[in-house]
Amino acid sequence: MGLTDTPSANRLQIGLYGRRNSGKSLLLNALTGQEVSLVSEVAGTTTDPVAKAMEWHPLGPVLFYDTAGFDDEGELGAQRVERTEKTLEKVDVALLVFAGEDIAEETAFARRLKEKHIPTVAVLNQTDLLSDEERDERLARIGKATGLKPVAVSARERRGMEQVREALIRAVPEDFGAHSIVGGLAGTGDTVLLVMPQDIQAPKGRLILPQVQTIRELLDKGCVVVSSTADQMEKALASLAAAPHLIVTDSQCFPQVYRLKPEESLLTSFSVLFAAYKGDIRTFVEGASAIASLNEHSHVLIAEACTHAPLQEDIGRVKIPRMLRQRFGESLQVTLVAGADFPGDLTPYDLIIHCGACMFNRRYVLSRVEAARSQGVPITNYGVTLAYLAGILDKVSYEV
Repeated sequence: MGLTDTPSANRLQIGLYGRRNSGKSLLLNALTGQEVSLVSEVAGTTTDPVAKAMEWHPLGPVLFYDTAGFDDEGELGAQRVERTEKTLEKVDVALLVFAGEDIAEETAFARRLKEKHIPTVAVLNQTDLLSDEERDERLARIGKATGLKPVAVSARERRGMEQVREALIRAVPEDFGAHSIVGGLAGTGDTVLLVMPQDIQAPKGRLILPQVQTIRELLDKGCVVVSSTADQMEKALASLAAAPHLIVTDSQCFPQVYRLKPEESLLTSFSVLFAAYKGDIRTFVEGASAIASLNEHSHVLIAEACTHAPLQEDIGRVKIPRMLRQRFGESLQVTLVAGADFPGDLTPYDLIIHCGACMFNRRYVLSRVEAARSQGVPITNYGVTLAYLAGILDKVSYEV
C-alpha cells in the first residue's frame, strides 16, 4: 500500500452477486471502465471472490467484490459458494444481478441480503437480448418478488451504467464513514500525547496503521500532536507547558503510562479507540468482565485481523495468552485464528478476544460481534483486555 492509498478497510465495499454467466464480471468491467475481472462464455470462470480497490467517482475509494455464481455445483462449487457467502459479512452494499427468466434463486438470495440488513441494488442484465415487452415484464416480476426496484442494463453494450451508479449512491448507508477514531475525546486546540513504542510490529521507518490514521484524524481536528516512545514519556510531558488533554498509548504500556499520566489528562489506547471505531465498544467492555470468571479449564479464542508470520513477543499470540495463564493457570487453553478465519460455532469458547481490527471494515467486525452475541459468548478487544488486566479499565476513556 502506498502512502496515498486508502486502506481497504476504509473503502466502501460493494459485492456483485448472481448466477454463473449472469454477466457479473462484464458488469463490473462496464461499471468501472476497466478490465477488472476475467470475462468468459464458460460458466463458473470466477472462482474465488475477486477484490478490486479503486477510486470511483462520486463514491470515492471503493472495493468491489466479483463473486462466484451462487448456483455453482459440485464439491469445488460448494466451496466457491461458501466463499461468496463469507463476503456478506463485509460488504456495505450489494449488487444483485438477474439475467434468466427463472428468478427463484435470486429472490432467495435477496431475502438473505435483507436478513443481513445489506442495502441492495437489483440489476436486470442482458436486456440487449430482450424485447421491450420482455424487459418490462421481467422488471415488474423482479420488483414484485423482491420488493426492490431493478435497473435495466446491458453490460455487454455498457448501457444503464449511470443508472446503476446513481442507485448505488442512494443505497449507501447514511452513517457510512461517519464514525470517528477519536470522537469527542479531543478537539481543536487540544494537545494530544501519543505514546508509541517502536517494536518489531512496526517495520523500520514506518508506523503501524492505527497510529497513522489516528495522527491524521487528530491533525484534521486541529489538535496539537506530540509523540514519544514509552521510555521518553517523562521528557515529553516535561517539555509541555501544560498537561496534555489526552494521552493515547499502545495498550501494552498501560501500566507504565498510567503511572506517569497527569491527573487531569484523559487516557486511552489505539486499540481501545479502534474497538469503538470498528466495533461495539460497549459490548467489548461488558465482555471484559468475563475475564474474572476464567479458570485453568477455560478456553479462550483470540482473533486477529492480520495474517502476519508469528513475531517474537507478539501481543495476540504470546503476550495476552501468557498473561492469562499466569493469572488463571497454565492449563488455560488458547486458540488463535487470523484473517478471515473465524469459527461458525463459538460455543466451545468462554471468551473471545479480538484485535483492534484495523485491517477489517466496521461491518465485518460487527458481524463477528453479532455472531458472539447470538451464541451467548462474551467478546472483548485486545486493548480493553489489557486495561482490565492492569486494573485500570474504569480509568480509560472511550466513546460509545
